[in-house]
Formats: sequence, C-alpha cells, structure tokens
Amino acid sequence: MKKLFIVLLGIALLTPKQVTAQNNGAAAAVAGVAAIAAIGAIASIEEMEERTELKATEWLLANHPEFTSFNLKTFDFNGKKLKDMSSTSVISFKIQEFTPKMDPTLDGKKYVLFCFTSYGWVNEQGIDFNKLNWFLVDDAEWMKMMIAYTKVCSEEKDEAKLEEILKAGVIENKGVKVKGKMKLPFYNLTGDAYLATDYNEDVKFIYNERSLCVFLKKTRNLVQMRKKTIIETHTFLFP
Repeated sequence: MKKLFIVLLGIALLTPKQVTAQNNGAAAAVAGVAAIAAIGAIASIEEMEERTELKATEWLLANHPEFTSFNLKTFDFNGKKLKDMSSTSVISFKIQEFTPKMDPTLDGKKYVLFCFTSYGWVNEQGIDFNKLNWFLVDDAEWMKMMIAYTKVCSEEKDEAKLEEILKAGVIENKGVKVKGKMKLPFYNLTGDAYLATDYNEDVKFIYNERSLCVFLKKTRNLVQMRKKTIIETHTFLFP
C-alpha cells in the first residue's frame, strides 16, 4: 500500500510538469510555424522588393499624377534577408525625374518616398499594404524637416545657420559633421529621455538616445529612422 501511494504521488507530481512542458513546446512550435508561414508567403527578398516598389509606384501615380517620367528604386533591400525586412520600420524609395528620349539620363528633380510600416505588415498572407503609410519629400521639404529636427536636439536655434551647416554636412547620430569634423553636436540623452517637436498635422519628430524617431499621428506609431536611411536621403538630395 505504501509503495502504491509513493507511485501515485510521483505521477501526480510529474504530470503537471509534463503537461506544462508539452504546452510550452506546442506554443513554441505554433510560433515557429507562424513565422515560417509569414515568410513562406513571399518566395524571396527579390519578390518582396518588387512588390513594395510596385506599390510605391502605384501610390505615386494615384496621389501625384504630375509625375509622368521618373525612375523609382529602393536600396533598403540590399544585403537583407526576409526576416530582417519583416521588422523594418521605414523603407525609402529614391525617385528622380528625367526627360523622355532615346537612352535617357536621370537629370531631373529628386524626391524620396518614405514608407512607414506598422507592426504585422508582413504576415502569413504576405505583405499587408494597409499597414503602410507614405510620405513624399523633395530637397526643400527634407531641409525643413532636418532643421526642425536639429533645432530640437541641439543648442543651435538659428534656422539660417542650421541650413548652412546641413547643406555642407552629414547628419549622424551624435550630430552633424562637416568634412569629417563635428560641427553641430546633439544633446546626449539617456534611453528614458525624449525631446519632441510638432512638425505638421501628420507627424512629430522625437529625439531619443541620439536617434531620430517619427511619431505618426494617424496610427499613433513611433518609428525609428535608421542612421543609414538619414545619411542616404541627405546625400541623395544634397550630393
């Protein structure tokens, strides 16, 4: 009788652990299958690039019919894997107009189209284009944006001086460098400190821990722009 009691007690103690382990294993398996399904819906990184470039072109044609001859290309997919792009918060497209002729050259006005993604934009069905928000900027608009941003994250408030520095320099996490030297240092904030400025009816710019974040008022999403995106945009518009 004593042995039977010990056996029953052992079963009672082991069973919950086994069930818990099985449940945890099942949950991990489901999560893994979901992740595979989300990426499996898109055959390759090239296919994802083609889909997003097509959607960007469609958005531009629908919202800016004045564009009749232009080149559109994104470089955000270079060297990336599908799983990397699923967590990307901003995709940028470089646009340049040109004059139609035999063997045309890209000699027209430049623009950058930003695509801000929301959580879950890549799912088991592939890409959910309803979770994308688009913003088109030219060199003048980008300069206004960067002046507003540098005013909030540095001690310099003179807009004319800021424009002069920005046209000659490169924006980095710690500030603006001109010919490799730090010309405009940014405030050194901790991860819990934020500086915000209300740019327009669509966005706010947030400076946090030496990074540019954009708060989308419509979706209430706070997304971080990578240093690489900022530098490439600036050098493309102001070569």
